[in-house]
Amino acid sequence: MDSINIKKLAEALKLSTSTISRAFRDNSDISSATKELILAKAKELNYQPNHYASNLREQKSKTIAVIVPELANNYFSQAIHGIERIARENGYHILIYVTDDDFKKEVTFIRHLHNGRADGIVMSVSGEANDHNYLNKFGNKRLPLVFFDRIYEDIETPRVITNDYNSSFLGTEHLIDQGCKRIAYMVVNKSLSIGKTRMQGYIDALEKHHIKFDESLIVDCSNSYEENSVIIKQALTDLKPDGVFTSVERLAFATYYACYDLKISIPHDLKVISFSSLEIAPLLNPSLSTITQPAVEIGEQAAKLLFIILDGKADKNHPHEVVLQSKIIQRNSTSNQPK
Repeated sequence: MDSINIKKLAEALKLSTSTISRAFRDNSDISSATKELILAKAKELNYQPNHYASNLREQKSKTIAVIVPELANNYFSQAIHGIERIARENGYHILIYVTDDDFKKEVTFIRHLHNGRADGIVMSVSGEANDHNYLNKFGNKRLPLVFFDRIYEDIETPRVITNDYNSSFLGTEHLIDQGCKRIAYMVVNKSLSIGKTRMQGYIDALEKHHIKFDESLIVDCSNSYEENSVIIKQALTDLKPDGVFTSVERLAFATYYACYDLKISIPHDLKVISFSSLEIAPLLNPSLSTITQPAVEIGEQAAKLLFIILDGKADKNHPHEVVLQSKIIQRNSTSNQPK
């Protein structure tokens, strides 16, 4: 038999080529029975769709870029999983770029992506302290962009965030309810919007319960496990907190290691709660109390916002904001169980 193409397959099935194309892209506007019929016939005739040629005709890459500060944080891995699922449902692939919290890398990635490598971008930002106007310099040619988690307030584009202030307030209040009066707040970068918002929730919870805010209990940490080991051990030794609230999960790990080395018992000597989407948090010893963000849903919502723009159903500069709710999961690291 001669080589089969989409036109011949359509003729064999007495269907339009657009229907054939939609079946291979797994579009939802085609019935499962029709799709099964098309796929079965394609297999019988040994037809393989040429997505690359189709994308060239449409002048689309059928790819979206995902830019994140890191992959070590389980939160970002889960968010990417959510983004990828929605992308796949829309017949798209994803490219993942990791900035390592380096603003220059972010700028380089964004500029590179405007060469046609991707049709849109989902990003958790890196350089809040920098000038973000580079994004506006693309003008109308700027790719559709959706922020999630970390955002630039001065850039008008859709974003998906969580209720960080309220979550931090309730997390701090939980430590207070468990008897803590000297609570350390550990943060990697308190100048980031998330760091500031979470810290404000911590401060306001202390005020509500008439606990004087002590700036020395704000512990500035880093992205390095080695540096954090030194910083946290010194903070626990010098400041002697009875509670620790960590703004990111790697600081909770570092606190556990420091307590082990210093022979500080969790939760008897020190209670710990952390923002974390870590699935093994219940298996830690002791199990870690967490403020858990709906990471997969955040990724899904961000991708959905992007595809609304790509489908021409929304303006890419419209600052639509979706706020999702985190939840506090109380475990043994903040319990009052007897020694």
